[in-house]
Amino acid sequence: MVQIHQKKEIKGILRFPRLDTVLMVEEFIKKHDGEYKKRSLWEALPKKTMYQTFCVIIDYLLYSRKISVDTEGKIGWIYYPESATYFFKRKELSRK
Repeated sequence: MVQIHQKKEIKGILRFPRLDTVLMVEEFIKKHDGEYKKRSLWEALPKKTMYQTFCVIIDYLLYSRKISVDTEGKIGWIYYPESATYFFKRKELSRK
């Protein structure tokens, strides 16, 4: 008999972050935009998380283009969908 549900294995990740943890990190980065490098950001979080879990969150936020890392290594929030929508609707900025 063939198993329908197979366990998916993602190598190297011991713990996946919970949604409340991801949201906490997002809010902290928004509030402290460009102030912290990765390690110091992790140390300054209001709730402690495992560093590996924190790294998974940072990788996700980079992949989803919500944060960026500058040349000094500081993390900044770059996801502003309301502003993008505003500028997208302006006719003088659109391509013809």
